[in-house]
Parts: sequence; structure tokens; C-alpha cells
Amino acid sequence: FLSCQAEARVMLPRRRGSIINIASMSGSIVNRGLTQAHYNSSKAAVIHMSKSLAMEWADRGLRVNVVSPGYTLTPMNKRPEVAEQIKIFKRDTPMGRMATPEEMVGPTVFLAARASSFVTGIDLIVDGGFVCW
Repeated sequence: FLSCQAEARVMLPRRRGSIINIASMSGSIVNRGLTQAHYNSSKAAVIHMSKSLAMEWADRGLRVNVVSPGYTLTPMNKRPEVAEQIKIFKRDTPMGRMATPEEMVGPTVFLAARASSFVTGIDLIVDGGFVCW
């Protein structure tokens, strides 16, 4: 919220801008087998805050959107102690694999670009189809 406020102080006087917050698919679903209510609820809060700010600032030219990654192969997920969980993530993702961090770049660039000039208040879930289940 504080970052959004700081960005808005610069963008609102210019009557244009794009804020892109990062949440997680876990803000829209409950991950089977994982006990992480604190994580899920914080990501849901980021999504809802972003939608609320999108509506508050839309008439002043500022867009606010969210990118919500699915299971992503980051250093945290490359640790040996999570190897079995990674197999489950891959098995349960319709595309049969985890995302790479680089696969979050394109969706984020889209939301920052003129190509998305009429897009505000969305949660762009980049998850290989996981939340479709």
C-alpha cells in the first residue's frame, strides 16, 4: 500500500501511469496440502487492494493491475528438502511443469505497455492452468 501511494503521488499529477503489484495464484485459491493461511490471505489482500485502487484512480488516468504467478522454479523451490513437493506441483499443473521466473516478464511488460491501456483492476494469473482445476 505504501509503495502504491508513493507511485501514485508521482503518476496522478501526470494523469497517467501503470502500477503492477505482484501477488500469487494463492490469493485466489487454497493450495491443496499446504498450510499457509497467512500467505494466502496476504496475497488475496494484495489483489483486492489493487482492484480497489484501480477503481479509485481510474478516472485520473492511473491503472493498477496484478500479476499472480503460479508455482515458479525459484531458488527457494530448488532446495532438496522440497523435491517431493515440486513433483506434486508439476503433476498438478495442467502444463506439467513449473514456470520460470523469466515467464513472468512478458505478462508484466504487457500490463506496463500501451497495449494494455484499457486494462485496469485485473489479476493476471500466470500459472500454467493450475487454478482452472
